[in-house]
Amino acid sequence: MTDSPSPTFHIRDIPIYGDAILAPMDGYSDWPFRSMCREFGSAMSYTEFVQVEKILSKSKQPAKKLYFEVAERPVTFQLYGDDPDKILEAALRVQDWGPDIIDVNMGCPAKAISHRGAGVGMMKSPLKIARTFKKLSAKLKVPVTGKIRLGWERNKNYKLIARIVEECGGSLIAIHGRTKEQSYGGNANWDAIAEVKAAVKIPVIGNGDVKLVEDIERMKRHTGCDAVMIGRGALANPWIFSKLDREQVTSEQVRETVRRHLAKSVEFYGEEDGQRLFRKYAVQYLLMKTLTRETRRQILKPMPPAEFLEALNQVYTLTA
Repeated sequence: MTDSPSPTFHIRDIPIYGDAILAPMDGYSDWPFRSMCREFGSAMSYTEFVQVEKILSKSKQPAKKLYFEVAERPVTFQLYGDDPDKILEAALRVQDWGPDIIDVNMGCPAKAISHRGAGVGMMKSPLKIARTFKKLSAKLKVPVTGKIRLGWERNKNYKLIARIVEECGGSLIAIHGRTKEQSYGGNANWDAIAEVKAAVKIPVIGNGDVKLVEDIERMKRHTGCDAVMIGRGALANPWIFSKLDREQVTSEQVRETVRRHLAKSVEFYGEEDGQRLFRKYAVQYLLMKTLTRETRRQILKPMPPAEFLEALNQVYTLTA
């Protein structure tokens, strides 16, 4: 009889087993992909972010984006907005859908979101963040967390925001070590992640420039963070959650992952949309840059799933 593994850390009373987590990514961390990453070893699931106004409307989009299955638990629903009262109303509504945690996105750098005061735009209004977390932590049964950036180039207030989140009832802070202006370019500032870890007592997840398995431990050593969040680095290599670098992944593992992910996508979205939406993942999985233009064209043209898998087998037969 073996001892059960100890949790890596807790989000309030929720144990988290593991130190690598798929980052929430708009258009990418949908149910088919994040459920695959959870199977590979991602320690928990974050949904794509959902606008609170969409939740409060009659839109069907939130239910699709926030869909999850029990095997993914613990599951975090990520919301964004710029009005504390609307964020609370939306959070209370989706809490009934069964998430383990609700997270406020304060890090998205997209102009359409940040320039309206949501995403990283919230970081310009510390008092608004304080009101939001006070309301959520007082009214919700589940833990409330936040994901931030360094702030804006002229106002890197990440330590202040992290302390506000903690003092107003937040149970965890995730920080991407880039400013709004950097978007996803340049280098992530791991020193800043270490400063946040030193500034608060709640768990901290570090995010930015984790591309290899060794980067997971390297970031943890450098920053002291409790876990590491992986976004773009997981798109071509979801096997990183199984502690495999991309060159360690066999052709058979790629084929099997493609087959299962495509099947999930078709199941979730229907055949036409499922196959179409899967193509952006196929580009990553198959390392398309290494293939000829003609081969890429053949693989990415619209075709039924069975034909796609046959085309894939032919590519791997030629390149094996």
